[in-house]
Amino acid sequence: MSDSKNMYIGFALIGVVLFVFSWLNQPSQEELKRISEYRDSIQRVNEAKKAQEEAAALALAKANQLFEEGDSDSTKMIKAYNKAGEFYQGLIGSEETVTLKNNKVTVVLSSKGAMAKSVVLSEFKNYEEQNVTLFDKDDASVDFVLPVKGKGEFNTADLYFKIKSATDTSVVFALPAGNGALEFAYNLRHDDYMLDFSIDASSVQNLLDVRGGNIEAVWKAKIKQQEKGRKFENRYAALNYKIYDDDVEELDGMSYDSVEEEESVKWVAFKDQFFSSVFIANGKFTSANMVSDVAESPYLKSYEAVMKVPYEQSMNFSYYFGPNKYSLLKSYDKGKSGAEELDLHHLVPLGWGIFRWVNQLIVIPLFNFFGSFISSYGIIILLLTIVIKLILFPFTYKSYLSTAKMRVLKPQIEEINKSIPEDRPTERQQAMFALYNKAGVNPMGGCLPMLLQMPVLIAMFSFFPASIELRQQSFLWAADLSTYDAIVSWDKYIPFVSDYFGNHVSLFCLLMTITNLIYTKVNMSMTDTGAQQQMPMMKYMMYFMPVMFLFIFNDYASGLSYYYLLSLLITIVQTYGMRYFIDEEKLLVRLRENQSKPSKRSAWMERLEAEMKRQQELQKQQSQRR
Repeated sequence: MSDSKNMYIGFALIGVVLFVFSWLNQPSQEELKRISEYRDSIQRVNEAKKAQEEAAALALAKANQLFEEGDSDSTKMIKAYNKAGEFYQGLIGSEETVTLKNNKVTVVLSSKGAMAKSVVLSEFKNYEEQNVTLFDKDDASVDFVLPVKGKGEFNTADLYFKIKSATDTSVVFALPAGNGALEFAYNLRHDDYMLDFSIDASSVQNLLDVRGGNIEAVWKAKIKQQEKGRKFENRYAALNYKIYDDDVEELDGMSYDSVEEEESVKWVAFKDQFFSSVFIANGKFTSANMVSDVAESPYLKSYEAVMKVPYEQSMNFSYYFGPNKYSLLKSYDKGKSGAEELDLHHLVPLGWGIFRWVNQLIVIPLFNFFGSFISSYGIIILLLTIVIKLILFPFTYKSYLSTAKMRVLKPQIEEINKSIPEDRPTERQQAMFALYNKAGVNPMGGCLPMLLQMPVLIAMFSFFPASIELRQQSFLWAADLSTYDAIVSWDKYIPFVSDYFGNHVSLFCLLMTITNLIYTKVNMSMTDTGAQQQMPMMKYMMYFMPVMFLFIFNDYASGLSYYYLLSLLITIVQTYGMRYFIDEEKLLVRLRENQSKPSKRSAWMERLEAEMKRQQELQKQQSQRR
């Protein structure tokens, strides 16, 4: 039976096993009924628990209610003064809102707590074609804990400020106390995503009882889903923070995670795949305790950060509400150095180590260069792929040439396999390495060039899902290159398929898989050196890998699958081109000339042969003991 028939039978058996496994493990009608009843009971328990929590919260609010119905203004004032002292006016009032707006962002601030209640980005749409809303209503809060002399601690989120002054891009909130006022001032920069924020406590300093030199700031937010692929977007949503004058750290985004950072912190970021809300200290936060958890739809994550703020009469901060665009975030460090650098560009997950450097030094500059005069990102990816393949071509050529040398030696390798039985594999390998050494062929010569190409391939794996430039950019049938391009989709849950593949078929991913299988066939036929006969299972593994990639990439950005598709097509063309231009007959003549010359062993080959002889001696000793 031929190898191709064995391959097809193997894949057919795998398919049969998967089908039978799924069929045998599908729940019966009784099991489905029990599952449904169990889910209903869980839902009832959760609803009852939620009702109890709401009732308890209502009872607590009523118990803590300062004023009663029918209280006169003077009575309210007396009660408020007894409760908060000179800050009593913060307990009396009503909520007002102020809207700050520029061409990029709209921020709605509330007089209750003097904090942002809503942030909308004007230039971006979510998957429902609505303007991207980072948060609104009760999705987020920023609360400063005020230690008032003789009255205890008060949360600014519960206090009503007065609007002292307001324009289209700035507002000053004031909380009167004694002869002064605690002031929160906001200024939205022109055509920017930065909202500057300052606290002026100079006129109320004598009313505060700050111990330990710090006050506490509590920032909470629930992050909304913005993209079509919730599962994929969730992988890139995370809480990040920068240690002062040090690295940017990240909490685990796939489950509950928390950290008590005792070192000083420069900023804390609540991030999803393409957008971030960042709370930045003008100086630094003394420490920060942070929590990240997965949230239920329509939210992705629930974040909380409790920061110690060094108390001064005037404290300055900034908020960044905007896209995770590398060039934009990098621009905020222009003219800065050392501890002054924000390093906000690390919010873009470009990979670690050498992979990040490849993206920063090669991929992003090329991408931006083509983007400066080409509007179609599909064409930009095509040109980017061609340039990268040209840069890597010397390594590709060297790898192919090394394989070609081994291929023309195949008849001699087959003679070695015939003359030395299979039960003496070490002798076979020694004979083959001796042949390679005489011919001047390095059997590992094709591996190193391939390894040198790996950083680029892995870097692209990080670049495409993190590139906001591809977001909602269409090409051919793909409506959005930053997410999957489904040509077929379904709602029904299918065991195994829905869990590991998804409820859709991505066309670029499917084409990439088919092309990968073709390339594997072409590559194996052109690189058959005879050594594969000793590892027959390796051939089937080579065909199995593209099928695995189908499952892995079906949920990923279509731009990434498109890039790998182009890369494979160009590689196939290069392979046939090199096969055409390299004269294997002349190559064989040159190798035979090398074999006739006195061979000079490399140190690496000598060490390899010594190790093989040692292994052979060990095998002999073991066989003698038996």
